[in-house]
Amino acid sequence: MGQAIEESGGHLDKFIGDGVMAIFGIDKSLEVGSREAIKAAKAMSMRLEQLNETLTDDVGEPLIIGIGIHCGKAIVGNMGYNRAVSLTAIGDVVNTASRLESLTKEFKVQLIVSKKVADLSGIGLSEFPSHETTIRGRIDPLEIRAVVDASALGIN
Repeated sequence: MGQAIEESGGHLDKFIGDGVMAIFGIDKSLEVGSREAIKAAKAMSMRLEQLNETLTDDVGEPLIIGIGIHCGKAIVGNMGYNRAVSLTAIGDVVNTASRLESLTKEFKVQLIVSKKVADLSGIGLSEFPSHETTIRGRIDPLEIRAVVDASALGIN
């Protein structure tokens, strides 16, 4: 997953349990960062298919993935303490992306993209179902696109 993120232009921030946090668009526009994040989602989905083929005999059930993508302003920089300092991002946008990732379980999809990301990316996502959902910690509902299989995204 890390390789898919980096090859798509992202920065692998950290591993959180069985999850990964990545940052896109550092020193780039929101449009470029949005496209890179969606490209990474597709690459991660495709690599998961390969991994599941490899692990068929070992795991039994295929591994699944949930990806949430949102964009906006964040505080980005080297944060931490002592030797545990790394480049990371904090802010509402990070919390919202995390909440979107959690919603993939409820929607039974691999990917949930906020409308803002979908619009800014320039990638046609109108074929995927649109939903309006409440996000914990946010007052206004958020419009999203739900993608069952991110490998089907029309981006290279």
